Amino acid sequence: MAEEKHHHHHGLFHHKKDDDEIPVEPSPYSDTPIETSPYSDAPINTSPYSDPPVQSSAYSETTVYSESAPPPEPEVDYKKEEKHHKHLEELGGLGAAAAGLYAVHEKHKAEKDPEHAHRHKIEEEIAAAAAVGAGGFAFHEHHEKKETKEEEEAAHGKKHHHLF
Repeated sequence: MAEEKHHHHHGLFHHKKDDDEIPVEPSPYSDTPIETSPYSDAPINTSPYSDPPVQSSAYSETTVYSESAPPPEPEVDYKKEEKHHKHLEELGGLGAAAAGLYAVHEKHKAEKDPEHAHRHKIEEEIAAAAAVGAGGFAFHEHHEKKETKEEEEAAHGKKHHHLF
């Protein structure tokens, strides 16, 4: 136990010690040194003039389409997408209501607890801002839902009549 090194982490950043440096080997092709990774023997090219290393994978495969036909469009399930936006709209509305209630609760606490009133006022303001953000998200999702419905009608050939 006495021989073990104890690592102390101060803050968010770790300071390198002299013995933790990555070894640098000279490159036979350029003046730029090539670093090796401490985790493998693969070289890390740090030259600003070279392309980044290309990693190959057994799963990398490209699909080639002919020039005459564009790639097929994926079939869109408009009902599913509309339901998704409706669900998110309702969640945004619930979040706005919950944050609004918490803001009212903190306002009440600020009045009842004068010793910590400043803290409660700050929490009230944060909750109010969260309520506004959640309301904005619900509003955004409402318009996404309407847009999806209009796209579905356009895809199925329904005419959209504007009265005004």
